[in-house]
Amino acid sequence: MEPSLSALMTPGLESVLQRAYTDAVERVDDTEETRTRILDAAYEQFCRMGIKRSTMEDVARRAGVSRITVYRRFATKDVLVEHVVRREFRRYFDQFLVDIRQAETVADRLVLGFVSSLRAVRGNPLIGGLIATEPDLLMASMLGDGGQTLATVRQFLAGQLRREQRAGAVSSDLDTELAAELMVRLSASFLVIPSHVVDIDDDEQLAAVARRFLVPMLKPAGDED
Repeated sequence: MEPSLSALMTPGLESVLQRAYTDAVERVDDTEETRTRILDAAYEQFCRMGIKRSTMEDVARRAGVSRITVYRRFATKDVLVEHVVRREFRRYFDQFLVDIRQAETVADRLVLGFVSSLRAVRGNPLIGGLIATEPDLLMASMLGDGGQTLATVRQFLAGQLRREQRAGAVSSDLDTELAAELMVRLSASFLVIPSHVVDIDDDEQLAAVARRFLVPMLKPAGDED
């Protein structure tokens, strides 16, 4: 496997997704101009040519800086790739929080969050490109990182469900960790395994799936009403 890709899924280390989640919660931003320019250039380069075919020299050229400047801020290609991917997932978490604010009820927030999440990931030129061109790599990432990737998204979603509990919108009896786990695994399967039943590019169809199968998870066990 390409070193710069395998580095993103190294077991035993805090995952890129975990750090992106922490950045989103703590509102961490890249503020240094040259660093931001390099990250922007790397993102464009990876989207156009792919990660494997891109070099640090390519990124430096696109950023309009020297190769040494790139290496001073990102010691290896692995590190640069990690920071680019991390920034894209940070944008995903940020956008998710913006999207769900548009909904008035917890059910609507769940449906909108499900639809917007799949749209955001698939529509991202870098992450969506990996899903389209190297789905096996993405699957290997999810399976080979000891469950850290899915655990991070579950942590994020479970936190949102607990917030709904505190607001009285969801029963205090709901097992938020289990509900989040099932929701995340369903979403991940749609992303990495092609479906011949559900068109995941159809927002209305996705919303219908969420209302039929995800919203009922908000009810505690034994609640038939």
